[in-house]
Amino acid sequence: MAKAQKKKDTTPVGDQPIAFAAEISKVLHLMIHSLYTNKDIFLRELISNASDACDKLRYMALTDNNLMEGDAELKITLSSDEQANTLSITDNGVGMNRDDLIESLGTIARSGTMEFFNNLSGDSKKDASLIGQFGVGFYSSFMVADKVEVHTRKAGEAEGYIWESDGQGEFTVKVAEGEQPRGTTIILYLRDDSKEYTDKFRVRHIVNTYSDHISFPIYQQTEEGEEAINEGSALWVRPKSEISDEQYQEFYHHVSHSPDEPWMVLHNKAEGVIEYTNLLFIPSIKPFDLFHPERRRRVKLYVKRVFITEENVDLIPAHMRFLRGVIDSQDLPLNISRETLQDNPILRKISDSISNKVLSELKKKAAKDAEGYAAFWENFGAVLKEGLCEATTNKEKILEVCRFHSTDSDNLTGLDDYIERMKEK
Repeated sequence: MAKAQKKKDTTPVGDQPIAFAAEISKVLHLMIHSLYTNKDIFLRELISNASDACDKLRYMALTDNNLMEGDAELKITLSSDEQANTLSITDNGVGMNRDDLIESLGTIARSGTMEFFNNLSGDSKKDASLIGQFGVGFYSSFMVADKVEVHTRKAGEAEGYIWESDGQGEFTVKVAEGEQPRGTTIILYLRDDSKEYTDKFRVRHIVNTYSDHISFPIYQQTEEGEEAINEGSALWVRPKSEISDEQYQEFYHHVSHSPDEPWMVLHNKAEGVIEYTNLLFIPSIKPFDLFHPERRRRVKLYVKRVFITEENVDLIPAHMRFLRGVIDSQDLPLNISRETLQDNPILRKISDSISNKVLSELKKKAAKDAEGYAAFWENFGAVLKEGLCEATTNKEKILEVCRFHSTDSDNLTGLDDYIERMKEK
């Protein structure tokens, strides 16, 4: 086992209570008062976070295999205790140190906090979508638990920590006694009205419904040992014929953190000069950060099923930033750095190919279902038209899917239809 390097802490020592940031207190109030109409969602959110932690460690281990510490099978394990009325979710991913715990679980670790609260509408379904989008799905734990403990140790570091809170405005962080395994265990001390989540069959049903697509094995602790309860293979590499609409929809929820149904699913495998697989979705509602000045894109890049990044690369053009999903390349080297991705010719070819595919599918959809396409245009037309102002885009193909208001009728019209109606001369 590699010798762990201890990182110097820069945060307060001891286990004195620390107040949540003001915005977290508001989120906790929403959670405890059942923002989600379906409480089962808490388990989906925690498993999704565990999967992200495993993804991060797998990427980091490409350049430092010592981080795996002889425990190379990345996995998620669920265990329950009916006597103690607890449910535990464990991953052996990247883990957290004290600084990470305070930053990630004490504040909303993503910009746009004020926008988050300005967007809260009082409509539970709409507000539920914002919770996941702002990266605070962890707090859904307090819908079913009156106390939450997080036992964790960051890969490559020696010291483990325990975060604890009852969701009433404060939390504590203390050094864990004894040896702490790499990764994170979240222990939920369930409320009296949530005892059902100690039932192994109930938990298995929720995993099969919401998290079967997770690409790491999910085990359930039983009297006989650990039993795998999910498919454990990346959904995008499976044949389309083996994937149900429900599985597509739950994967969309996983990558978008949005409760709506996708407006369009694009699942393709490209072979030839470049080889990649894409599983992309067009949402049926506007993402909260659609008009953020940085024009952020939220499509995840994988290389040979290993997660690389989802931010700060030109994987898709900025005028298609409404897309959600994954692109998995077979041609990029596994050890590629996020810095060198920007100038990579393979990435440019993938981006061009995806752009052409999306425009082709939009053109077909507009021809088959003008009314449905009008709903898409209402949501994303302003973004797509940005491509007409960018020098490197295929403007002709974008124009083919653009729609405009016309004095001819109350319906939107395309440029081709407009030209057809033009009088002679």
